[in-house]
Amino acid sequence: YGNQNQFYWTTREQHQSWTDDLPLCQMCGVGTAPNCVYGPDGKGTQSHTNEDGHLRFRGEDGCFLYGVFNGYDGSRVASFASQCLTAELLLGQLNSSHTDNDVRRILTQAFDVVEKSYFETIDDALAEKANLSNYLPPHNENVSFHHSSQSQKVQDRLKELEQEVSGGATAVVALILNNKLYIANVGTNRALLCKSSSDGQNQVLQIGRPHSTDNEDELQRLAALGVDSARVRQAGQIAGQSSTRRLGDYPVKFNYNEIDLLSAAKTRPIIAEPEIHGSQSLDSVTGFLLLMSEGLINALESAHGPEQANQEIVAMVAAELAQQSSLEAAAQSVVDRIKRLHHDVYVSGRQRATYCSRHEDMTLLIRTLNYTLADGALTPTQGGRIYPVSVPYSNSQSTSKTSVTLSLVMPSQGTLTNGTNTASTLEEGTPTPGQSPTATLQSTNTQTQSSSSSSGDGSLFRQRGSQAAQPDETGRVPPYVDFSQFYRLWGSDHSDGQSTQGGLGPQ
Repeated sequence: YGNQNQFYWTTREQHQSWTDDLPLCQMCGVGTAPNCVYGPDGKGTQSHTNEDGHLRFRGEDGCFLYGVFNGYDGSRVASFASQCLTAELLLGQLNSSHTDNDVRRILTQAFDVVEKSYFETIDDALAEKANLSNYLPPHNENVSFHHSSQSQKVQDRLKELEQEVSGGATAVVALILNNKLYIANVGTNRALLCKSSSDGQNQVLQIGRPHSTDNEDELQRLAALGVDSARVRQAGQIAGQSSTRRLGDYPVKFNYNEIDLLSAAKTRPIIAEPEIHGSQSLDSVTGFLLLMSEGLINALESAHGPEQANQEIVAMVAAELAQQSSLEAAAQSVVDRIKRLHHDVYVSGRQRATYCSRHEDMTLLIRTLNYTLADGALTPTQGGRIYPVSVPYSNSQSTSKTSVTLSLVMPSQGTLTNGTNTASTLEEGTPTPGQSPTATLQSTNTQTQSSSSSSGDGSLFRQRGSQAAQPDETGRVPPYVDFSQFYRLWGSDHSDGQSTQGGLGPQ
């Protein structure tokens, strides 16, 4: 294994972008947004360069690899991990004859190699740091030297080196092999699997739990090493991060006995070993897989509370997939929508505004599973209609939150290919022609109990009775929900006319 690793790093130095040879997966879209801190005027500024990373490759033998990495204190670990992990998994290591146990072993081994290889890359910096530290006199001696320019140079260089060896990342990785899904998780990112059934119901499954300071299993693991888990839970963070597993982060891994919370540990308490879930069969599954960075989850939960976050994000994704013709556009629209939602809660000054003064980098990866996208122009095909619905996710009039549930309406006419294709379309190719399921959002407000019903005959909302909305010559449907109040409120906040962007204004 070591030799293979050595070979990989030698070749990597010669061809910096070796991953260019691997085909990107076309059934996948990624949306991103940089971190943001709001000023008193509500304007946002970025406080550091984007530290998230992601990967989305199609390997040999029907193998697909996806990952979202949340970096901190720099992007070095996130970008290193995404490259090295790809090398450890997609250069012939996996094939269709592997059992679940084989795959789990190969995944675990890959994370181990990533961690060790990363620490090898900072060896020189660590050696130089140790060496330079010897040149600095103790604080109480030789004051003349202490103020000399040479001493200043040494201190500046030590700062640079400190920056070079610190930093880490959390990772959520999805592997599809033999049409089976495996999720490997280290830290606080999230994986959601959404399965749509033909009767329009959506089953949302969160795969795995975050390795954070309130995860009971992780607290028990730390307690078994001698760490006071009650203190960890109370602190909510270990060395600035809420994760109990992470990649990199040299100071926490190697100097843990100098960290107050961890000093009692018998062995290294913060680990990079992934928790692996799978396999989950994807045969006859219609829906999508979502990988999200911690920043995205936190932004949504800060704005609306954690109770419905998974359902809300699935609702947003389904609504965008019913409107957008590309996965990239759908993923970016969802991220932009969460960013805007977070900002609006901050500006509103409402109850949750205090949680929304800033957000971290956000990344969302959407991988569709036998899911047909909307046509580019949203022109209804014969035998069915597309009803794109954009619903405001927060109620401007009150502090109560509008919770969102989702149903997907499948086309009912027999002339259409049903949205639930039974044939596996995992092979890259033209998607089966047909109508994508339409997303309908049901919103229940704590004040007004108006729930909307949906069916395939055009009566999407009860208020309109059975008047079917007929598309005009552009293929659009006249509005069937009165959003005038919403647009008025939105317009007063955004007087520059931006309300038509991102599916929030009149379409």
